Amino acid sequence: MSLAGEQAPSSTRQDSRRPGARPVVLALLGASVAGAFPAFARAATSAYVGDMACNSCHEDKVRSYHGTAHFRTSSMPTSDTIHGKFGPGSNTLMTVNPNLYFEMEADERGFFQTAHLRSSPTEVLTRSERIDIVVGSGRKGQSYLFWDGDQLFQLPLSYWTGLDGWVNSPGYTDGRADFDRTIGPRCLECHAGRFESRAPPRNRYNVSSIVLGITCERCHGPGGEHVDRFSSATPPRSPAERAIVNPARLSRARQLDICGQCHEGLGTSITPPLSFVPGDELDRHLTFAKLAPSARVDVHASQVQLLERSKCFRLSTTMTCGTCHDVHAEQRELTPFSSVCMTCHAIESCRRFPKLGRAIDGKCVDCHMPLQQTVQIISRVDGSSVRPMVRNHQIAIYPDGAAGSFQLTP
Repeated sequence: MSLAGEQAPSSTRQDSRRPGARPVVLALLGASVAGAFPAFARAATSAYVGDMACNSCHEDKVRSYHGTAHFRTSSMPTSDTIHGKFGPGSNTLMTVNPNLYFEMEADERGFFQTAHLRSSPTEVLTRSERIDIVVGSGRKGQSYLFWDGDQLFQLPLSYWTGLDGWVNSPGYTDGRADFDRTIGPRCLECHAGRFESRAPPRNRYNVSSIVLGITCERCHGPGGEHVDRFSSATPPRSPAERAIVNPARLSRARQLDICGQCHEGLGTSITPPLSFVPGDELDRHLTFAKLAPSARVDVHASQVQLLERSKCFRLSTTMTCGTCHDVHAEQRELTPFSSVCMTCHAIESCRRFPKLGRAIDGKCVDCHMPLQQTVQIISRVDGSSVRPMVRNHQIAIYPDGAAGSFQLTP
């Protein structure tokens, strides 16, 4: 339940997270997924072998990929993976409710978020839950999840990198301690490699089945047969015999569908979780709102929709996300992207070139794909809202673009 007003926390829930509680065991990246997926799954659990099986032949690719935000979009909680601060002076968050504040604690049992509510002059109610899963690489921020048995919930506080501090989790009401937000399969499809849903309720899972991070097989398909063939005495000689999906060999539409699982918007599921495999048509698994050409598309998680609106995309027959992005490598410097632009455009054709000359060299993305404020992720802190800035993937001519990684508004 929510800890708000005069509501008391559940003492059994609180005690279960303290000493003596059974440990939560998650399948780490590279480990085999335990248990069996429901009958509707298109590939048996044994068909998925994990990133470490890929590592035996593709060590450089796997090592590089494991440094990316895709891989780090979910992880086990450690002092390295959690970016939020737990030291004195940085581990509390006051709220607009003068009787409620949060405290972050770390000890040998794990990392905890605790809500303290003064319900009367002599009584303070508390509820404490352990961080069981870290969501987000930390580039813009992180949110945190906890298990109640086999049900998964979001914790009330998140960390914003731009503020270097704690905030109420996106969409949460400042002044309330809400521990009841469920994490459904559509969330995990974009923040985990594999999992087994045991709905209902929607946030019930086989806890030991969850593989954290976006894994190799989410883009290349199940690798079990591929590994078997290359382990045989006569390994395959042609690409058609390799039993693995190379996205670069797919049509443009199917390549975009792989990225569109998570970068075409929230979507509404048609098929059970994780039914899509690379090479499928995405619209057989997810439906997306049909928007008018002039309708605003939010910059968060809608990169494919925005790219498809771009003149550069519409005039090309081959442009995909992979035209600019190397998914196997961390790409944070903007200048190298301009070299891709220069394969079709001349710097002298930019309308700013007559005034600025070569000073604009390497700055294509800054102007033509500006950082803009999302309206889908809003957190509250100190009476203000926090909205991260996300790069707009509609390549176009804009007024001066916004800069920075976050913005505070009244």
